[in-house]
Amino acid sequence: MPLLASHRKPRARVRSTAPAVGLTTAALASVTLLSTQSAVAAPDPRPSVEDVQKQVDDLYRQAGTATQKYNQAKEASSAQRARVDALLEDVAQRTDKLNEARRTLGAFAAAQYRNGSIAPTATFFLADDPQSYFDQSQLMRRMTDRQQKAVTDFRVQQEKTAKKRAEAVRSLETLTTAQADLRTSKQNVRTKLSEARTLLSKLTAEEKARLAQIERKKEAEAARKAEELAKRQAAAKAEADRKAAEDAKKSGGTGTGTGTGSGTGSGTSSKAEQVLAFARAQIGKPYVWGATGPASYDCSGLTQAAWKAAGVDIPRTTWDQVKIGTRVATADLRPGDLVFFYDDISHVGIYKGDGMMIHAPKPGANVREESIYYMPIYGSVRPA
Repeated sequence: MPLLASHRKPRARVRSTAPAVGLTTAALASVTLLSTQSAVAAPDPRPSVEDVQKQVDDLYRQAGTATQKYNQAKEASSAQRARVDALLEDVAQRTDKLNEARRTLGAFAAAQYRNGSIAPTATFFLADDPQSYFDQSQLMRRMTDRQQKAVTDFRVQQEKTAKKRAEAVRSLETLTTAQADLRTSKQNVRTKLSEARTLLSKLTAEEKARLAQIERKKEAEAARKAEELAKRQAAAKAEADRKAAEDAKKSGGTGTGTGTGSGTGSGTSSKAEQVLAFARAQIGKPYVWGATGPASYDCSGLTQAAWKAAGVDIPRTTWDQVKIGTRVATADLRPGDLVFFYDDISHVGIYKGDGMMIHAPKPGANVREESIYYMPIYGSVRPA
C-alpha cells in the first residue's frame, strides 16, 4: 500500500539576526562587576604630609591626655595602697586587743570553774556570742565589776575590729579598681604612641623632609609671637618703672621698680629663681610618660619636681596643677609661672621669660626651651 503523502508543510529555518541577549547581558554584567571590584580594590589616596602632621600631633596630644589619666590613676592607686596597708595594720592591732580581751575572759571563766562557780557563768565567758547572757539579770549580779569590764572591753574590741575589717575589704576593692584604671591608661598611652610611630614610619624620605619643613615653619611662627610678647612685657615693665620713679621722686624716696616684665631681675621671686634653675638643669633629659625624674620626666612631672626644688609641693597632674595658686593672664606672665595647653589641659610648661618656656614636650623629644605659642594656650597659674 502506497504511503500517503504528508499534508504538513516543512518548517522553514529562519536565521535570526538579533543579538544573543543572554550572552550579551552576561558579558555586560561581568564587565560591570569587574569595574566595581576594581573600584573597591583601589587603594585610598595617600594622605598629604600636612594631614599626617595633623594626625601625629593629635595622637601625641591624645597620648598626653592618656598620660595624665595614667598619672592620676597611679596617684590614686598609691594613695589607696597606703590606706589599705594602714587599715590592715590597724586590724592586726585590734585583733591583738580582741585576743587579749578573749584571754582575760577565758581566765575568769577558768577561775570560776576551779572555784566551783555555776556552770552557766563559765559557759557565758567561753561563748562566741556572750550577748545572749547579758539579759539574764541573775548572771549579771554574779559578775564582779572587773568581770563586767572585761566583757565590755571584749564586745567593744570585737565591734571595732569587725568594722575595720569591713573597711579594709572595701578599700581593697577600691584599690583593685584603681589598679585596673592604671592598666587601662597605660595601654591607651602605648596605643596612641604606636599609632603615631606607624604613621611616621610610612613616610618617604621626601615626605619626612617636607614634614620637617612644616615643623620649622610652625616653630618660626611661634618664635615670632614670643618675641612680640617679650616686647610688650618689656614696654610694660619700662612704663611701670617710670611711674614708680616719678612717684618716688614726688614723695622724696628712691624708686626701685617692681614691674611685671619677663626679665629675671628684682621682680622675680627667690622661689621662681630656684624653679628656673632646676628646670634649666634638666634640659636635654628625655621625655618619658609617667616619669618624675631624676633621669627623665613627663610634662607635669617636670613642673612638680621644679617647684618641689623651691620648697613648694604641687599636685602630680596638669588637671590638678591648674587649680592651684593664682590665675594670671598671658600678658602678665612671670618666670616660674605654669602655662597650660589645649582645651583638655593635657600639657604644661614652666615660663622662663620673653615668651619662652622650659618643658618636657613629648615622646622622642628632650626637655627643652620653646615658645609658649608652639601649642594653643589654655591658661596660666602662679603657684606661689
